[in-house]
Amino acid sequence: MNDRVFDLEHLAKFDKNVPQKVSVYESDKTLAAMWCLEPGQEVFLHAHPNADDVWICLEGESGLYFAGEGQEVNIKKGMAILAKAGQTHGMRNTGTNRFVFVGVCGPVPVEVIKL
Repeated sequence: MNDRVFDLEHLAKFDKNVPQKVSVYESDKTLAAMWCLEPGQEVFLHAHPNADDVWICLEGESGLYFAGEGQEVNIKKGMAILAKAGQTHGMRNTGTNRFVFVGVCGPVPVEVIKL
């Protein structure tokens, strides 16, 4: 069951200088990564031309999701956000506490274009 059950609390890691991206799993169809952000840190604006990317917010009350074309959405624990293939996305932890989300992408391999 080690390849089917993942203890996210124990995978989380933080660095006050750099947002942390932790691999959760990768299969032949999808992958999941957990992002762990300290206050003020952000996930760069990017797009996946060939893959959908679903973000599931696990911890944090003050995130700002960048949906491209100047659109911004407040996000927090308990929310899920979808970026379809080609859609711009990124986020910043605007709060005073840590922010954690898991991104699930597919199909693999996932292309990343930094914007």
